[in-house]
Amino acid sequence: MTEPATALAAETRELVLTRLIDAPPAKVYRAWTEPELLKQWFAPLPYTVPFAELDVRPGGVFHTVIRSPDGADFGGRGVYLDVVPGEKLVFTDVYEPGWHPVEKPFMTAIVTFEDEGGKTRYTARARHFTVEDRLRHEEMGFHEGWGKATDQLEALAKTL
Repeated sequence: MTEPATALAAETRELVLTRLIDAPPAKVYRAWTEPELLKQWFAPLPYTVPFAELDVRPGGVFHTVIRSPDGADFGGRGVYLDVVPGEKLVFTDVYEPGWHPVEKPFMTAIVTFEDEGGKTRYTARARHFTVEDRLRHEEMGFHEGWGKATDQLEALAKTL
């Protein structure tokens, strides 16, 4: 009985965005793993990304700063948990570099890149620690914001 309850609880704490991107997985993955490329698409315009530090390896830093149109900066810092080159990235804000736990973690992201005949089946999952965090992320505009950023990711990947 514990298994179904756990699965249900996990499902209620997850947001998912899936798209078929018209670019091969290697290019989409590259846009996720090179800081200068990530800065070009990671925040939905008119938001920008003035800073990105990516050490793409388990335990490596994932650190971005997103700037709002009025100049307010929002930082996101965490570590990679799993990296399968060209196929999957998993990162979380549970830890800061050096495996130092944070006081209030928000989510773990699982991003996959599957080849579909030269296109990419792109899936981004945001797994939250509480249902309240998932609801807050949804209210912040997860689907719209991550959707616009994915449009920007596709446009960039097509040029690489």
